[in-house]
Amino acid sequence: MLTSTAKAQEAPACDELLVAGNSEYPPFLWRDPAEPDRVIGAVPAVLEDLFAELGIRVQVRHVGPWSRTLESARTGRIDLVAGAFLTDERQQYLDYVLPSLAPIPTVVWMPRGEVFDYRRWSDLKGRTGATLFGNSFGQAFDAYAEANLRIEGVRSIEQAFKMALMGRVDYVLYEALQGKVKLASKGELEDFQPSGLFVSVENLYIAFSKRSRCNTPELREAFADALVRMRGEGRVQEYIADFTQRYINNGTKP
Repeated sequence: MLTSTAKAQEAPACDELLVAGNSEYPPFLWRDPAEPDRVIGAVPAVLEDLFAELGIRVQVRHVGPWSRTLESARTGRIDLVAGAFLTDERQQYLDYVLPSLAPIPTVVWMPRGEVFDYRRWSDLKGRTGATLFGNSFGQAFDAYAEANLRIEGVRSIEQAFKMALMGRVDYVLYEALQGKVKLASKGELEDFQPSGLFVSVENLYIAFSKRSRCNTPELREAFADALVRMRGEGRVQEYIADFTQRYINNGTKP
């Protein structure tokens, strides 16, 4: 029986992967303050660890906002997307690898002085929200939001939170952990209250660009085998916990 490394070596030569993701997604990914073109965080750490076992180097780079990262994967300018939710549209140009990295709950972040009762999606009707351009919160919610809600797309989540504090939007739609660490790192966590109920819970996956020369069934299988081992050993969760504290303590400092 072939080992994961042997399976990977059967594939055409691929000794380096160009990787990008949502660079405003701590503790999973964020731009290195000392080297802004480089992306650090729990996901880059997992990928570097995992692909080292397969004899492949990874470069996790900032290529622009999230929407540009997805476009870069669509056109094959990058090999791998470091964390994406699964949608039918994205599956047209991405090959997702199972298992997922982690489940990601999304909440409604509301300014403390303007909290409203959130129990179901329809409670957002008649209000204006903000989130990142290109963000998906699951196909069911995305379809509902497209038909029923008013949500503004912005280039940075800091901008979205600022708009909420200024009263320009009523809420920010963002992941629970990511929002917590973003706000805590800036001393603004007490300015917002997250909804007690989740808007959605989606799994975060690693996905290969269909146009990447490195994207082969053998490498995807080897990657999946290594990720299963990492999750089973608790290493993925350890990286998430470690980089959560790193970002809160000094993630934005050079």
